[in-house]
Amino acid sequence: MHRSSSFHSRQSFMELKMTSLIDVVFLLLIFFVWTASFQMVEYVLPSQVSEASQRGTAGNAEQPLTAAADFPELVVRVRWANGRPTWSVNDEPVPALLEVQHKLTRVFAINPEAPVIVHPDQEVPLGHVIDLYDLTRRIGFRKVQFAASQEK
Repeated sequence: MHRSSSFHSRQSFMELKMTSLIDVVFLLLIFFVWTASFQMVEYVLPSQVSEASQRGTAGNAEQPLTAAADFPELVVRVRWANGRPTWSVNDEPVPALLEVQHKLTRVFAINPEAPVIVHPDQEVPLGHVIDLYDLTRRIGFRKVQFAASQEK
């Protein structure tokens, strides 16, 4: 035997329309996703050691690289002079490719995610550029890019 309840009769009057509420939620979701895509990407600005802290460490001419050192990118230039290649890492001359390897290995030990930019001059034979690229990949750098000079 089925008995009618007073609760069931009141429930039909309390029915909520969920369709318009769901529409509003989806519109808000689309709005926030759409506006979030226009935000500027924030990057961490490279920090510099202040002059005051450098004065406190007087007497250390060559300080070892630390994990706190900034390596936003490494630019390895290859120039052709007197019939042979010359190397520089971040505008610091390096006598041979073996020394470039030592510098890049030290940086990789501190920051393996640092991008390496290979910047050869137009006169440099392609074999030397490939040797440098192979060296960076052998060390383990994953972000190796090439810089191109404008033709004169």
